[in-house]
Amino acid sequence: MTEPDWLGWARELLAISQTGLAYTRDDFDIARYEALRDLAARIVAARTDDAAAEIAERMARETGHATPKLGVRAAVFDAQGRILMVRETEDDHRWSLPGGWADVGQTAAESAEREVREETGYIVRARKLAALWDRRRQGGPPALHDVTRCFFICSLEGGAPAVSSETSEIAWFAEHDVPRDLSTRRVLPRHIARMFAHWRDPALPADFD
Repeated sequence: MTEPDWLGWARELLAISQTGLAYTRDDFDIARYEALRDLAARIVAARTDDAAAEIAERMARETGHATPKLGVRAAVFDAQGRILMVRETEDDHRWSLPGGWADVGQTAAESAEREVREETGYIVRARKLAALWDRRRQGGPPALHDVTRCFFICSLEGGAPAVSSETSEIAWFAEHDVPRDLSTRRVLPRHIARMFAHWRDPALPADFD
């Protein structure tokens, strides 16, 4: 999916503003960086249904040096070579690999294991970093923030299936049976295919862009 130019410009303005506010102590510079943030909010508001004030408020909650957000996805395989997938309750109610945001105080691998436990009830162990992908460069839907995702190959260690507030269904799929109604803001068909490739050949090096 091609990202519109205006979104890239708004994201750059937001990053400049956020980083500037993190380091400057000059009152005049603070005002200038806040004005840049408001400009970024107005650009987004002009192209979406959100109000500029609401967007600016969300942007103001982002502090510190601007860096990509870190997400995690877990490719869990069972003894039959099937992959674990969940149907998300948020947004589009489509299928995805278990995952979410990496948490402070946990490694990316630990965060992936936690997400699986919370979303499915299964206990897993991250065995391999299969991919480190930028959501925008991978063709994901446009978003205000840059997101880098870690995809881990995981083994099933225990637990029992249980849906959560984030999931409405849990299922195992063979490669030829992977559902087509994927949540493309979280995972794409080629990502699933690469996870099967990494599971079949553990010696494959990690993918990155």
